[in-house]
Amino acid sequence: MTTSNIFLLVLGLGAAMPAHAQQTADYPIRAVPFTKVKLTDSFWLPRLKTNTDVTIPASFARCEATNRVKNFEMAAAKSGKFATVYPFDDTDIYKTIEGASYSLSVYPDAKLDAYVDELIRKVGAAQEPDGYLYTARTIDPAHPHHWAGQERWEKERELSHELYNAGHLYEAAVAHYEATGKKTLLTIALKNADLVCSVFGPGKRTVAPGHEIVEMGLVKLYRATGKPEYLSTAKFFIEARGQYKGYDSKSADPFKNGQYWQDDQPVTAQTEAEGHAVRAEYLYSAMADVAALTGDKKLLAAVDTIWQNMVGKKMYVQGGTGAVPAGERFGANYELPNTTAYNETCASVADVYWNQRMFQLHGDAKYVDVMEKVLYNGLISGVGLDGKSFFYSNAMQIKNAMGYHDTEPARAGWFECSCCPTNLARLMPALPGYVYAQKDRDLYVNLFVSGNTTLRIGKQNIGITQQNNYPWDGGLKFTVNPATATDFTLRLRIPGWARNQAMPSSLYTFATPSSQTATIKINGRPVAYTLQNGYAVLARKWRKGDVVDLTLPMEVRRVLANAQVKDDLGKVALQRGPVIYCAEWKDNNGKTSNLIVPAGTAFSTAFQPGLLNGVMTLTATVPAVEVEATSVRTVPQAFTAIPYYAWANRGKGEMTVWFPERVTAVDLLSQPTAQEAAAGK
Repeated sequence: MTTSNIFLLVLGLGAAMPAHAQQTADYPIRAVPFTKVKLTDSFWLPRLKTNTDVTIPASFARCEATNRVKNFEMAAAKSGKFATVYPFDDTDIYKTIEGASYSLSVYPDAKLDAYVDELIRKVGAAQEPDGYLYTARTIDPAHPHHWAGQERWEKERELSHELYNAGHLYEAAVAHYEATGKKTLLTIALKNADLVCSVFGPGKRTVAPGHEIVEMGLVKLYRATGKPEYLSTAKFFIEARGQYKGYDSKSADPFKNGQYWQDDQPVTAQTEAEGHAVRAEYLYSAMADVAALTGDKKLLAAVDTIWQNMVGKKMYVQGGTGAVPAGERFGANYELPNTTAYNETCASVADVYWNQRMFQLHGDAKYVDVMEKVLYNGLISGVGLDGKSFFYSNAMQIKNAMGYHDTEPARAGWFECSCCPTNLARLMPALPGYVYAQKDRDLYVNLFVSGNTTLRIGKQNIGITQQNNYPWDGGLKFTVNPATATDFTLRLRIPGWARNQAMPSSLYTFATPSSQTATIKINGRPVAYTLQNGYAVLARKWRKGDVVDLTLPMEVRRVLANAQVKDDLGKVALQRGPVIYCAEWKDNNGKTSNLIVPAGTAFSTAFQPGLLNGVMTLTATVPAVEVEATSVRTVPQAFTAIPYYAWANRGKGEMTVWFPERVTAVDLLSQPTAQEAAAGK
């Protein structure tokens, strides 16, 4: 009996599941579940612990303090007035429950478990008898939230987020069941999903959900139950795009032509990452899911094309996506401004989900390369080192402490729209599930994180232990411990950045090629290896205690942007290993907008254990521009760069990622006014 069938029987659903509902097609590569991977490293493990000890409790406390919990209580009583700002505020509770559930799998906590149970009781009490669950209407059906419309689903395409709420409910429910074995939240979710499937589908109501994620959620319920309606409804929602006739297809306004909602044309005709970045990347993740489960080749071709467009023309060097503040959306090809960069943290979360799915479809390391870039840079920049301060958007440059336009110069504890903090709370504890993957007798090592796991290849248990100090050190050790000598293939990812590839596209390149290469030893002896899809292929009979040493070159690399990215012409970014660096005011005489990093600058590296929870810094001497009343000059100055993810943990001030290589113009606007100088800004 398969694991999935055991799951169904425990759930009490297996006996009722028709034979045709048994899953046949799926991702050819399966991730090793996060519950089977125990981390011991000094980079990610402390972050996961902070998420458990600080982020999740803070999120629950803020859900209480901001009346998000009260909304459920009032919906149960059918009395009161919706007490928060947005109709999707329900999802902050669902996402935090999801994160808490994952956390409980690793760190059992009776008090947290009991609190989650009580929250789930409140959620269930707010559910209407037919399964409908949406506090913004249920509290006072005669006067629903103005985004919701007078009737259910009436404004789902643009504003109501009824199905967005449902999607996050489904994801939380599956996580809670898998973590605790309790069916309380899953029962609520299935009742709601059955209602959704009865309302939407061929011959029923049609809508392209305004904010995608219900599609991903329905797929998770399908995996949990095998009920075919959940998968077919997810596919129906995806295929509903591009059918709405109310948009002005000739308009250049993405809100008028439907592009903002990825609804301007059928998904199989879409070729670019477009519109609201978070919505888009949730849609693309669901397209990958449905393509894997149904074998839909047109859907697969479309999601492949869109991925290449994003990675080739619409991604920042630190992995951020969604350049345009107006609509939190993708811009045109190569539209990647720095001072107004948006880069919503939720988009980085969605990007991790999407790239993991693309890897599972194709087995190519380029997807993991992009995921690694996001994880070590544009994602964890979204949460402060304290675990309870956050960025909604992630800037690429701060020219003064006030910030520019919609750029955030400092972190906040919470937001009126607090989707990002709770999204981080649910992603972080699941990170161990991205380390390894398996296909038959092939074991993929994707992320380099100290820890151990045990999995089965054929009939044998295989233990794998990683030991490293990544991302600061390129020396990686893997100990293989099969129960008995076993033939299988170990596929070690050789990151693109260690193969002279800054990005799996022409969007970013290294300024000069490196002669250093990744080397591998098995049991102390150097071995030649074949590189296949970015993986070193090590096929052999593995014996207990076999040791693989992978050494990656950890040079400081200068990164150049494609010439069509106008904001980065004549500029350089700095990278070491997977980490993108920035300069912050605190380390550079109070400014960064006056720093020049010429070609040939020699950098020194040093690990600073007392700085920003321990970081590797880059130092050099560079020219700095000084502007006086009647003259401009450059003077030598000590320069320090820190990992991008660590900026804004020491107060407000200037920051930059892209440095000019020479003086081409002097931005007098970046000089402080007399009033600012007097105020110390």
